[in-house]
Amino acid sequence: MESDSDPPPPKLTGVVIISLPPPDNPSLGKTITAFTLSESPPYQTHQDQQIYDHDHHLHHNLTTPQNPQLQLPFPKFVDFDKGDVVVGDSFVNGIRTKKVNKLVSYAAKVDSSTIFPVRGNVYPDGLYYTYILVGNPPRPYFLDMDTGSDLTWIQCDAPCSSCAKGPNPLYKPTRDNILPSKDSLCTEIQRNQKTGQCETCQQCDYEIQYADSSSSLGVLAKDDLHLTMKNGSLTNVNIVFGCGYDQQGILLNSLAKTDGILGLSRAKVSLSSQLASKGVIKNVVGHCLSIDGGGGGYMFLGEDYVPHWGMSWIPMLDTPSVDFYHSEIVRINYGNRQLKLGSWSSRAEQVVFDSGSSYTYFSKEPYSDLVASLEDLSVVGLVRDFSDPSLPICWQAKMPLRSVADVKQFFKTITLQFGSSWWIVSTRLRIPPEGYLIISSKGNVCLGILDGSKVHDGSSTILGDISMRGHLVVYDNENQKIGWTNSGCVKPHRFDSLPFFE
Repeated sequence: MESDSDPPPPKLTGVVIISLPPPDNPSLGKTITAFTLSESPPYQTHQDQQIYDHDHHLHHNLTTPQNPQLQLPFPKFVDFDKGDVVVGDSFVNGIRTKKVNKLVSYAAKVDSSTIFPVRGNVYPDGLYYTYILVGNPPRPYFLDMDTGSDLTWIQCDAPCSSCAKGPNPLYKPTRDNILPSKDSLCTEIQRNQKTGQCETCQQCDYEIQYADSSSSLGVLAKDDLHLTMKNGSLTNVNIVFGCGYDQQGILLNSLAKTDGILGLSRAKVSLSSQLASKGVIKNVVGHCLSIDGGGGGYMFLGEDYVPHWGMSWIPMLDTPSVDFYHSEIVRINYGNRQLKLGSWSSRAEQVVFDSGSSYTYFSKEPYSDLVASLEDLSVVGLVRDFSDPSLPICWQAKMPLRSVADVKQFFKTITLQFGSSWWIVSTRLRIPPEGYLIISSKGNVCLGILDGSKVHDGSSTILGDISMRGHLVVYDNENQKIGWTNSGCVKPHRFDSLPFFE
């Protein structure tokens, strides 16, 4: 029983906003948004920006580090009762978490697809990124869109040991945000880690090493992801992601424009798989990267923006424990010349579709054969410029070049042939000169296909952003197939604007 002397309970202020549909489009439905206000300070967007040094390296997500000499730091243990973080046996000053404002959205209708604007370019930035809204209140985080990564992670203040100064403030977890070690997604993440699962730990640690030897170390968290669905309605979904407090290597450079990585692979922990498991979308991922010099494009999750006609489809390889989007090619042509596939030429070669890689990689034999096919460019006035550090192979013209269009007539289309060795019945992906050349800051034309003999397993072709530009690429995990069609990538069918970056 409360006495007369007890202090009165704190007052709560509530606001309910009902947004009616526009008169010209009543199908959008109404949206009801309820706010509960607290005394926490309002969120402020961090305006600092840095120039990004472009990264040539492949960003595959490898759960287990392949280099046994790589020593990752000891994991931190987040102790929210004491407001400190334990590193080994010592304490590092932390900041106590504060209660945050709550934003609850109720969508009148939950749709089956959601779409995101994309910004970026192959050169000079070297990445394509989008944004997601996480937390209550929702805060934006810019993430590198990566179909070769399993786990989505955001730089976070746990506190942070090694974080780059990104475009937005660090994500700050609360005690309730930390994923327990017994969660099924924790088991999924840690199944191949050298440390294994910790049954007695109160949190789930992760460590990722990328193919360029960059790494991210952190703890798994869960929080609300705020999505705008196809019809304009809002929905909130609780997702699991990485709270990265220790990033190392070249990865830190790319974090000047982004706050982390958006994992879109086939793995159970990827964003698309999590949303599909909750019934929000069908497990379909799509992206369309503009070939324009200004860059940009869009990506989507769900099946509603997949064209019903005009798509070329190939089957995904169903390889246990491999979550990349990969298929098989039986031939690579440069113009009419067939490039060697090496000692494995009697069998198909794997090809990986990886939006986390800026450039395309050929295995040793086709790469060497391609370079040999380009040796006669001097007869048209293009001479190797060994002083240009932009890419391994660059050519200088008599005058500085402004675009690939100035020299595309001297290069030929590269064709990847899938499925059948019979040309008539096979499926082919044609990569024009714009899909493998860039113009460097020196005005040279450079080859955006690199030697992949030391990347991934060394025997795969890896299609990066440069070769997927100008195509709508779809990864249909429901039907285990990959598809593409030519596109200007301005906007998808039935979607009129991408407002966040405008």
